[in-house]
Amino acid sequence: MLLLTACPAATTPGPVATPSSRPATLGANDVFEVRIYQEPDLSGSYRIASDGTIVFPLLGTLQVAGMTPPEVADLITRRLRDGYIKNPQVTLAIKEYNSKKISVLGAVSKPGEYPYVEDMSIVSAIAQAGGFTRVSAPNETTVTRVVDQKEVRITVRVDDIGKGREKNFALVPGDIVVVPESIF
Repeated sequence: MLLLTACPAATTPGPVATPSSRPATLGANDVFEVRIYQEPDLSGSYRIASDGTIVFPLLGTLQVAGMTPPEVADLITRRLRDGYIKNPQVTLAIKEYNSKKISVLGAVSKPGEYPYVEDMSIVSAIAQAGGFTRVSAPNETTVTRVVDQKEVRITVRVDDIGKGREKNFALVPGDIVVVPESIF
């Protein structure tokens, strides 16, 4: 069961933004791997610079920040087709979303900020943070998310997810997960 409560900044919570099927956009310090079929010298890993660019063999500097992975693969394909490779087959895989973060705070073993990974769930985020402590209240976990420029707080019953009573909850970049301590 998910419960919505408004943060002080939000007067009326709107519908909760759920992760869309559109991949997240890339930003500074994200790392991805490009593979070009039968072109091992052009294949490799790339970290996006602080100015949003990568330097790609043959193509030089490419502005990729703000683009989705499929858009970057399409850009590289089009540019390689323009005089370099007849029919390039480009695939792109995200290795690290360092520009997108989620925070896990409260009664977990390793509270902190963690890189967002595509299709990240609340269970995987809490596992990454070392799991619950002995004094945590998993069914009172909240997720703070910005929806239509307002903060919305969503209560997620994580213990019930683990027992199969609830579906796992998908996170989006920027979410703040707070696991409170149990009163008892």
